[in-house]
Amino acid sequence: MTLLPPMYINTVVAIGVGEHPNPRHWIGTGFMFGEIVDDKKPDGKKAYRVWLITNKHVLEDQKKIFLKFNSLQDPKSKDYEVNLLFKNGRPTWIGHPTKSIDIAALLLNPMFLRGEDRKFDYFRSDQDILAKDEMISSKISEGDRIFVLGFPMGLVDKDRQYVICRGGCIARISDYLEDHANDFLIDALVFPGNSGGPVILCPSAYSLKGIAPITRSLLLGIVKSYIPYRDIAISPQTNDARIAFQENSGLAAVEPTSSILETVEIASKRMKERSNRAKKRANRS
Repeated sequence: MTLLPPMYINTVVAIGVGEHPNPRHWIGTGFMFGEIVDDKKPDGKKAYRVWLITNKHVLEDQKKIFLKFNSLQDPKSKDYEVNLLFKNGRPTWIGHPTKSIDIAALLLNPMFLRGEDRKFDYFRSDQDILAKDEMISSKISEGDRIFVLGFPMGLVDKDRQYVICRGGCIARISDYLEDHANDFLIDALVFPGNSGGPVILCPSAYSLKGIAPITRSLLLGIVKSYIPYRDIAISPQTNDARIAFQENSGLAAVEPTSSILETVEIASKRMKERSNRAKKRANRS
């Protein structure tokens, strides 16, 4: 039984830095997100604007990144260079304006990727996500099982992209659903490299009496960071702190889909503003 749709695996890409392929360092994870822009096309198909979603801290201080995509035909993957700065020095990506919300959106060209015969897919904003109001109505709560997709510790094959899936559960979400927090916690081991990866609800055919089960895997949010556990060694002679230890607690913070939607909406608005300014400059000349 497949609990995780194969298309979700194909939404995830490794994010790397470094000019030369051999020593390239894979610093994070991103996934492709389709913002619906037209659901009334004459052919009955829906149109989506496709964004790369990741964390702001993955892209900050970088001039360029490389995205790895598998081929539909051959066993080799290909790394694509993506500039993160315009000629005027401004970033090509747009982050959520709230400092504590760690989400960035970068516009992608799916037609180019299709022309390159790349294997990819994207989460659809009107079909594949669970927004906050739907989480509440569906009785999402602590203990619900989840999947985390990404590339922990930079574990990326040079010749092929194979995403790593880890399991876990929602550790704390009531504070987010009751508007006391902007994010929620999962019980799942994540490491550097997981940043920016999608968190997906595991479907189930069972539920408590009176609550309808969710039988589809749906996007819940994006990994932000693991929660560290810190301990300090105290000198028995002086009572001074001598050594600080930090370990992975097994808990991780997740930015919810509502913040992803907000980021994409802001990015789309700014993109239109840029386009309008460019048209005005062209008309004046």
